[in-house]
Amino acid sequence: MKRAYHAPAVGKAFRILQLISKSDDGAGLSELAEALEMSKGTVHGVVSALEDLGAVLRDPRTRKFTLGFTLFELGKRAYSQIDLKDLARPVLEDLMEKTRETAYLGVLNGMRITILDVVESRQDLKITSPKGSNIPLFAGATGKVMLASMEEEQSRTIIMQNKIPRFTENSITDPELYMREVREAKERGYATDYEEYLSGVWAVASPIREWKQVPSAIWVVGFKTGLDDKAMQMLIRNTKQAAEEITQKVKCQRTP
Repeated sequence: MKRAYHAPAVGKAFRILQLISKSDDGAGLSELAEALEMSKGTVHGVVSALEDLGAVLRDPRTRKFTLGFTLFELGKRAYSQIDLKDLARPVLEDLMEKTRETAYLGVLNGMRITILDVVESRQDLKITSPKGSNIPLFAGATGKVMLASMEEEQSRTIIMQNKIPRFTENSITDPELYMREVREAKERGYATDYEEYLSGVWAVASPIREWKQVPSAIWVVGFKTGLDDKAMQMLIRNTKQAAEEITQKVKCQRTP
C-alpha cells in the first residue's frame, strides 16, 4: 500500500483556499482561524504567503480574502490541457496506426516539455514514456517546434542564455545553428531529429497552433533501424497532417 507523504504547510494552505472559495464575499482572518481551528498567527502566515503568490487577494476595506488571479490562470491552463488531450486523442491513435510508431502529445512547461498523452506503437520493439513525465526543452525535434511557437526574440533569448545540452554525438549545441533549426521549423511547420536527443532514435514533431498561451506539439519517434529516408518523409507528412487536424479541432471549439 502506497504511503502518503504529509506536508503540513501545504495541507493548511489548501484548506484555507477551500474555505475562501466557499465564501461569496470573502473570509476574514478570525473567521478562517475559527473555522479551521488554527491560531490566527498560523493563518496569517499562510495567507500572507498565498497573497504574495497572487493566490489570494485581500480587500483593503473589509480585510477579507478572496481567491486570486494566479489560481484562475492555473485553473484555466489545467482545464485547457485536459481539453486538448481529449481533442487530440483520436488523432494520435490514427497517427500511430499510420506510422506504426509511438505518438506523443505535449505542452511547454517552463524549461521542460510535459507529456500529456502517448499512444504506444504496437511493435514489439518500441519507444515510450509515461504520461505526465517531462523531457528537456532542448530535446530534439520537439524542442525545436516548441521554441518555434514563440516569438523569435523570446526563443533567441532562451537559446542564448541557456547552455544547450549534448545528449548525443549528433546534438546541435551551437546556439546559432540551433536558432537556424528553430527558424526552419517555423517555416516548414515541422522539425526532425536524427539521433539528436536519443542515440538510435529518429523523430518528427509538428506544432499545434491556435492553442493560445500554451505552446504545444505532437511528435512521433522510432528506432533508426526501422526507418529510412522514405519512411521519414511519410512520418513528416502524417505528423504535419495530424497536427493540422488537431489545430482545426481547436479552432472549431474556440468558435462561438
